Amino acid sequence: MPDNGFGAKNNSADFLLRAYYVEPDWREHGVAVKGFISFRDPGRKVPFPITNENTPERLLTGADFDIESLARDYRGDLWLGDEFGPYLIRVDKTGKVLQAPIPLPDGAKSPQSPDLAPGETPTVPASRGFEAMAVSRDGKWLYPILEGAKADDADQRRRIVYEFDVRANQYTGRTWWFRVADPSLVVGDAGVLNGRRLVLIERDNAMGPQSVVKRLVVTDLDEVGADGYLGRRTAVDLMRVADPHGVSTPARPNEYGVGKLFSFPLQSVESVLPLGGDRVLVANDNNFPGNDGRIPGRADDTELIVLNVPGLR
Repeated sequence: MPDNGFGAKNNSADFLLRAYYVEPDWREHGVAVKGFISFRDPGRKVPFPITNENTPERLLTGADFDIESLARDYRGDLWLGDEFGPYLIRVDKTGKVLQAPIPLPDGAKSPQSPDLAPGETPTVPASRGFEAMAVSRDGKWLYPILEGAKADDADQRRRIVYEFDVRANQYTGRTWWFRVADPSLVVGDAGVLNGRRLVLIERDNAMGPQSVVKRLVVTDLDEVGADGYLGRRTAVDLMRVADPHGVSTPARPNEYGVGKLFSFPLQSVESVLPLGGDRVLVANDNNFPGNDGRIPGRADDTELIVLNVPGLR
């Protein structure tokens, strides 16, 4: 699922919001696009004006929402985590909006929020909304996570995990605190391993040889420390992944991070999907065409990798 398109609200009104069905071919090193759904609001559930306000389909664009995370619930409906509100947006399997976007229960808003009142100070910084969202294995609970700290938080390492009850269609009021290793780091995505154990992406904003922190961290919502924060365990350093069988080779000219010690030095590592057992899929947002973390001077691909992580669960 691409995000809002061109990085800002004011330049993405012609970028249609969609989710694509893709099928990786690990042997041929390719990805086939099998189809897509377009997100749209023909039933006028969105309560504020959108770009395609007076068209029959009311296709949603990157000027309306910045969608960053995606989850499927127990009914087969999809939930989108947005950064402009931040909102949770429920759509059916065809992409049709089913209800009004749901704002944060604590009233926090971003500078781009349509709900921001004149003179109101936003407390969620721009582009620090729901980058990450995990869904329980039974599809009945969502765990959206703010990518960064709230602007007024005394602890800028705090990342808030919310709980949303899909059946009740509301936030439960329960939250958890996850602490990143440095205030500059963000949570790129999250997935449920089992029970309420999550695997999260913790990353910096660098790419190529400048990348330092790209890792998968495991935490358990049932284990909160005396300081009020969730415990954490690094499961994978994505900058140092063993590739003894040369899956990542042969290297292309000037390619960085392939070989017996593989690395994932891409700026926006923003997708993690537990596949069962100790296997997990990780992917990036390539921010086309501005990123060149893999080969200098060449726009990054969207890369999908599967890792075997002994003891992940």
